[in-house]
Order: sequence, then C-alpha cells, then structure tokens
Amino acid sequence: MIGDPSGKSSERQLLDEETIQKNTDGIRKNIEKLLCFEGENGAIILNNYDWFKEFSFVSFLRDVGKYFRVGSMLAKESVKARLSSEEGMSFTEFSYQLLQGYDFLHLFQTDSVLLQIGGSDQWGNITAGTELIRKVTGKTAYGLTFPLLTRSDGQKFGKSEKGAIWLSPERLPAYDFYQYLVRVADADVINLMRLLTCMEMNEILQYAESLKTGTHEPNAAQKRLAEEVTRMLHGEEGLKKALQLTLDAAPGSKTVLNAQTLETLVNEMPSKSLPLEDLMHVALIDIIASIGLLPSKGEARRFLRNGGIYLNNEKVEDENLLLTPDNLIDGKFLLLAAGKKNKIVIKAVP
Repeated sequence: MIGDPSGKSSERQLLDEETIQKNTDGIRKNIEKLLCFEGENGAIILNNYDWFKEFSFVSFLRDVGKYFRVGSMLAKESVKARLSSEEGMSFTEFSYQLLQGYDFLHLFQTDSVLLQIGGSDQWGNITAGTELIRKVTGKTAYGLTFPLLTRSDGQKFGKSEKGAIWLSPERLPAYDFYQYLVRVADADVINLMRLLTCMEMNEILQYAESLKTGTHEPNAAQKRLAEEVTRMLHGEEGLKKALQLTLDAAPGSKTVLNAQTLETLVNEMPSKSLPLEDLMHVALIDIIASIGLLPSKGEARRFLRNGGIYLNNEKVEDENLLLTPDNLIDGKFLLLAAGKKNKIVIKAVP
C-alpha cells in the first residue's frame, strides 16, 4: 500500500487491499515450501497492516515521526537517487523508511525480535529501525544485510529478457525452473551452489576445481545445482517431472513422442496454438520465423545448415521442407527446437 523506493527509478504502483491479500497468500504458499511453520520454533508470517490499520496519522507523527531527522532521511542513497531524477519522489514513498523502521520497533517490543535480515538495498531501512529502537527503548537491535544475487556480468539473477524466475509453479513450471538453472554460465554456477543449496562445501569445491582445471563434464555442475534447487522448491515429484520432460524434449532424443507427452510439455514449456491451415504445406523456415523461435528466416536457414533445427526431436536436413499431416504427432502437435535450449511446442487447432 506504501511503496519502498529502494532500487526503484520511478514510483511503485499502489495496490488495493484485495490484490495485496492475494499476493500475501501467494508469498506464504511459496515460503511454506522452504520453511517449517510447525512447532515451538516454527516460522511465523505477520502482516504489518495488522498494526498500522489502527494507527491514526496524527498519532503516528507524534509517537514515531518525532524520532526521525529529515537530514538523515534525505541522506539515504535510495532517496538521493530519486530526488535527483526527473520524476522525483512523493511524500508517500519518502515516508516509507518510517514505516519499516516502526515495523522493527513493533516486532522488537511484541515478539522480542533482535535481528532484521535483508538485501543490501535495505540497509537504510534496517538502520532506521535499529536507531528507532535505541531512541525509544534505549536497547540495542541489529541488522544483517547480504549482497543482492547477481550474475557474473552484474545483472540481477533471475531477471532475464524473457522475464523473471518465479518461485510459484503457476508462474513458472518445474521444467522451466530446472532449465533456467541448467543454463547458468560456468562463471555463476559455483556461487549459486554456495548460496542456494545445502550441498556440502567439499562437494562444491570439487566442482569448482574441475571447472578450473577443465576436467569437468559439460553442464555437470549446472545439472547438480538444478536438481538441488528444483527439489527444494518443487519437491521430488516436481524434479522427477522436470527430468522426464527434459529427456522427452531433448533434440535427438529417442523418446517416443505422443499426444500425452506433448500435452504435458504444452503446460511446462513455451507453446503456441496455431490454426491447422496456417501450418500445412508451409515452409518450416517460415514457421520458425513467424512464431519467433528465431528472429528471421535467414537466421533459421543458418541454424538449419549448421544442423541446429529439430522437428519432433529429429534433425532437419532439408531447408525447403514443407510441413504435411505426416509431421504432426497424433494429428495435432509439433515440437520444434533451434539448438538444444530454444524449444517450443506447437498445437495445431482445427
């Protein structure tokens, strides 16, 4: 309801209560896969709206606002960056650090919370809380931050040009989640093993050494990483499905493709439904370009000449190939691949 300006170049969109509740339920559903909520030391999810909804504006200014100094608030990096931008910053977002600071004070007083953990972009908000606790109670609380997860090229992990990597299986199926991790660069895989898995450090160091000396099996470390994290998030069944679909969709695979397999792939990887008449007796090169599997017919032709185009897991040799009903699996599916990683399922609609 009040946006955090940290790391944002423009004002966050304000959400209504119904949307926020939906997001809260979704976040809890994802976190429950990773943390235990049972027993004396079980995790607890709280909603800060529960203690803010009864707080009047005047009371908040009197009881909380008096402890904050505008000079210190203006000195925060997230504030300075926005104030110097063309859009500037609203009073709503400027006041955000008071809200997060008070969250820490409230939890300190009601639940004996001594430590707030967050990404490095939350340092200013966290220290606002430790300072507020010191001024109000005279006691000490602590903040712990860690660097934001980035790739070796400095880009945020999971922020690819094709979209973010979601924890929710409704947003990103187990197959796509697994495939993303299988494709991470050698330069990133060891760091991700350290940060995202519970693997023994000795095993991680063995993978690091094999990558350094060039004695590694291609993608072995990535597959190990993908298996560990996919199992953690999607469970054993999710991992099993991701591994099976990876095998089924592998270019050159000897797996017998049928309608049942392809129906599953439609829900687990990129797919398109196209009218049957738009596929029959049309050049495969044209279809590849029109659906965006590759950016142009010229690029598709180049891929094909280099042995990189697959139709239903079989390498295509004829660059003038026209699709016929014989190419359709069970009369309604095509599996196209450009290289080993860029794949799509086409469902022919009568």
